[in-house]
Amino acid sequence: MNTIFALPGSFTTADMLAVVWLFLSWFVIGWVIEHPPKDWPSVSILMKEHRREWMRQFVTRSPRIFDANILTTLREGTAFFASACLIAIGGGLALIGKTDQLAGVARQFDMDHIPALMWEIKIVVVLFFVANALLRFIWSHRLFGYCAILMGAVPNDITDPMAVPKALQAAEINITAAKSFNSGLRCVYFALGALGWLAGPLWLFIATTAVVGMNIRREFGSGSRRAILHRLN
Repeated sequence: MNTIFALPGSFTTADMLAVVWLFLSWFVIGWVIEHPPKDWPSVSILMKEHRREWMRQFVTRSPRIFDANILTTLREGTAFFASACLIAIGGGLALIGKTDQLAGVARQFDMDHIPALMWEIKIVVVLFFVANALLRFIWSHRLFGYCAILMGAVPNDITDPMAVPKALQAAEINITAAKSFNSGLRCVYFALGALGWLAGPLWLFIATTAVVGMNIRREFGSGSRRAILHRLN
């Protein structure tokens, strides 16, 4: 029992269980958000219909500058997070090469018995989630670009039989881009949770559990979800 609360000098059973909990939570919460119970949809699922309705209204809106501004804002958001992830990856890689600085800080907290290799493993786990987030943000940014092109291909004539189908086609690309963006955000959340491992397996377990709780509350029990549901009714 004391092993769980200790800060071991090598990879222990407590570390293994905490890391398994981290990755299992990341996978399961992502699946639950994208495949929620039919009678209790997540915010991500509820927003899909709003995105389709946006494209339906887009067909009849003139001029369409408002829609272009919305899409630009969405792309800027993905670009911002992608840039932040790149900076974080650079900082993490630099830190791997200077684990002696971490060891110096650790000595102040009576953690000098942790070898440098263990610090590097912990940083790599954090970088895994950050790199995953970067890839998802980049793909989301590209999909929003595809969406912009598809929106530009929607006929201005609302009587054109291809107007609505092309708009809904853009909506599906928009939904896919948003799904990738939301997945990237979850990776950022779990990267922050993975930082808890720097203090030991117990703190990794606590941080991961906190991240899971935050995601569940925001997707299934937040005030924004109630507002979205109210607008749909």
